[in-house]
Amino acid sequence: MLFNSYLFVFLFLPLVVTGYYWLHHRKLEKAALGYLIAMSMVFYGYNSIRYLVILVVSILVNYLLVKGMDKTQKTARRRLLLMLGLLYNLGILFYFKYYDFFIENVNAVLKTDYHFLRLALPLGISFYTFQQLSYVIDSYRGDCERYTLLEYAAYVSFFPQLIAGPIVYHDELIPQLRTEENHHIRYENLCKGLYAFALGMAKKVLVADTLSKVVTVGYEHVSALNSVSTILVMVCYSMQIYFDFSGYCDMAYGIGFLFNVELPVNFNSPYKAASVREFWDRWHMTLTRFFTKYVYIPLGGSRKGKMRTYVNIMIVFLVSGFWHGANWTFILWGVVNGMGNLFDRLLDCVLRKIPRMLRVAATFCFCTIAWSMFRAASVEQGLQMIANLGVPGDGKLYEEMQEVFHQLCEVRMLRRLGLSSLIQSCPWLMLTVFVLLLIAVCLVLRNTQEKVNDGRYGAKRIAVTVGLLLWSILSLSEVSEFLYFNF
Repeated sequence: MLFNSYLFVFLFLPLVVTGYYWLHHRKLEKAALGYLIAMSMVFYGYNSIRYLVILVVSILVNYLLVKGMDKTQKTARRRLLLMLGLLYNLGILFYFKYYDFFIENVNAVLKTDYHFLRLALPLGISFYTFQQLSYVIDSYRGDCERYTLLEYAAYVSFFPQLIAGPIVYHDELIPQLRTEENHHIRYENLCKGLYAFALGMAKKVLVADTLSKVVTVGYEHVSALNSVSTILVMVCYSMQIYFDFSGYCDMAYGIGFLFNVELPVNFNSPYKAASVREFWDRWHMTLTRFFTKYVYIPLGGSRKGKMRTYVNIMIVFLVSGFWHGANWTFILWGVVNGMGNLFDRLLDCVLRKIPRMLRVAATFCFCTIAWSMFRAASVEQGLQMIANLGVPGDGKLYEEMQEVFHQLCEVRMLRRLGLSSLIQSCPWLMLTVFVLLLIAVCLVLRNTQEKVNDGRYGAKRIAVTVGLLLWSILSLSEVSEFLYFNF
């Protein structure tokens, strides 16, 4: 089930919120938690019962492994259970996400003919697997409180963050679900939640889905693009993935508030970053901290000299690239970002002397070019996109990109308002202005978390919330998945 669907907005969300608080009102605390888990399972299993079975089995296996650790003080047995937990979680992730990629490369190198499994990737498997890995590892280290099966199942399956994050730690979510004062409707949080949800839905439906049409046309006709069209496609995808992921994070953050749960911030205006290092402190923040805590620090972090630090950083970015998908494009994207991070560190003293505005612009350009490889279906296509930057052509935008943008109902409305002649004489204008406005929004406006927590919930903000929800809902002509569902 998708956040940006009529079913979710008009049926599922009202049912789960009202049922959850009604059960708490009747002092049926365990029933309320069980209801939340059941509805989260409905949310996850709506499109595939098979995926739901995988999730349920994963929850039970990990919970039993930790219970086994609790019952023994012998280091060898605890270490064995830890290894079993690591093998199980990483093994199931490899089986569903990377097996065919591995076989494809083995066949290519060894000239073999092993068969592919061609398994569909279960939604959110990377996210809920990482959450459970953190629980197993923390339990082994003795850094984890003991939870009931209901509490643990709620932690893993809590639907706002189940499919695309944020990656939440057990001690961030379960205590909030336990707190008695959170078992009653708090109207301040209700306002926060609806406002954040409205902002996120608008980002997804009105911006990201609009740009996706232009990006799709561009990547389907890479060989026909000149430098101007290529730059626009790259920037459009940079904006698309920004508003798509930002929209999901806002919606998840908002839904959490409806249950009096404040999820960790996962997105903090990353295009305001003045370096690649800062970008990764702002983009998918919970993934960055997961890799820092469970990969970078165990490797030695920055404690073993500069060279070892640089090697550890590259390992983390390789893992990050591979985590995003089973394709060499993602691995190359990870390498490029790792090199950018090292470049920042090596030349930090020099770069700091450059005005911040120029560094922000340079970082945005770097990330945009890196995203073009991330979006490409193959390394060859990604390299072709970069090569197109040197193709002058006639200086005009690819016609089909303009046409697909002009099919939007908002553009057709502008035609009816008397701008038809301007649009016809300058077909590139509307799309170009739209993209430039989005860049300005990314660089200037406050992020959602700052707005949500500023306490300004008067008539103006209520009108904005209602207006954005109505506009987004009326624009739901087709339901599209969030990009991070694929990772």
